[in-house]
Amino acid sequence: MSQQATTLFAVLLVLTAGVAPVGAVSEATPSDASAVGSTAQSNCSFPVNATDATGTEVTVEQSPERVVTLGPSAAQTMWEIGGKSQVVGVTKYSSYLNGTESRANVSGAGRTYVNVEKVVAQEPGLVLAANVISNETVGKLREAGLTVFKFAEAKSVADIYAKTNLTGELTGNCAGAAETVSWMKDRISTVREATEGESSPSVFVSQGGGWTAGNGTFVGNVVELAGGSNVAAEANITGYAKISEEVIVEQNPEWIVQIGALGGYPQTEAYNGTAAVENGQIVTVSSENISQPAPRVVYAIVKMAKSFHPEAFADANATTTTATATTESTETANTETTTKTTTDAPATTSEGAMQEATTTSTAADDSSSGSIPGFGVPAALAALAGAAMLARRR
Repeated sequence: MSQQATTLFAVLLVLTAGVAPVGAVSEATPSDASAVGSTAQSNCSFPVNATDATGTEVTVEQSPERVVTLGPSAAQTMWEIGGKSQVVGVTKYSSYLNGTESRANVSGAGRTYVNVEKVVAQEPGLVLAANVISNETVGKLREAGLTVFKFAEAKSVADIYAKTNLTGELTGNCAGAAETVSWMKDRISTVREATEGESSPSVFVSQGGGWTAGNGTFVGNVVELAGGSNVAAEANITGYAKISEEVIVEQNPEWIVQIGALGGYPQTEAYNGTAAVENGQIVTVSSENISQPAPRVVYAIVKMAKSFHPEAFADANATTTTATATTESTETANTETTTKTTTDAPATTSEGAMQEATTTSTAADDSSSGSIPGFGVPAALAALAGAAMLARRR
């Protein structure tokens, strides 16, 4: 890996944050939830066999008492479905979750994201790896005798439902996972009901350096679920890519969504001339809410929907309380002024933990999946641009 690419990942690894929901709905129940394509089990049974992103059929013989999560999305999911007590090791960018200070940090010094030896030392019964963890790293952990499941990239919120239920099945938390998915669906349903019939404002998602999320990304799906129209998708941009200023001028977004600390839009004439900037319609969503393919993405959807459609939410007078014991936030949808420029402060971190990019202490990063969960790839690339700017300022 080149020094510039390494710097990219280091900066990229410093951007994820957040929490906050919506909706006057009854508390979710496990019976309401279902995985994509199959009904989620309310009671787990073992052994569990599932094919992971490396194409390996992984067998989990029994409910693991000790779990290591490689990537904050995996950790967040375990926290939300009630598996927090099983987690004995996390990566350094999961520190925004309450209780991680008592878990082993399996990241290495400096830019080393995963230290294989530290993971092995935790003697986990199962390792849950985000899709950005390189196949080489996964292979080394398996060679050490560990059971590792690597998740595929999430391209939609439906994929997050499936991933949440699968995490529950792998770890013996099926009921908690089903309840969490039901909670997510209830809140998103409330958003959809509140915004039904409303016009969809054009939205540009800024991941920094002109990078954005287009078709086939769960970040783009989040914008749609929030009642917005993604200008990148309208411009036929697929995946995570850099958008030209010509397209920005042509699309003239009514809103700009900034992803965390590194998600500022370029201060150029093209951007400053948009309706979004001229009208002060900028909303900043903490990156832990939106960049991690995990349950708290619901909070990003709610945050944006309340900004795009404040009157609809005021009429709904929707109050959201979390459905699971592990989620520690309550938000009243009509108590926050979200018109014009809006910011969403991170929960317990200063936008810590960008995306789940990976470097190991024993091998160079060669993630064969070719993409980063959530908006990882674009964010990574945007972060590289940011890293270059930081380097030039030194």
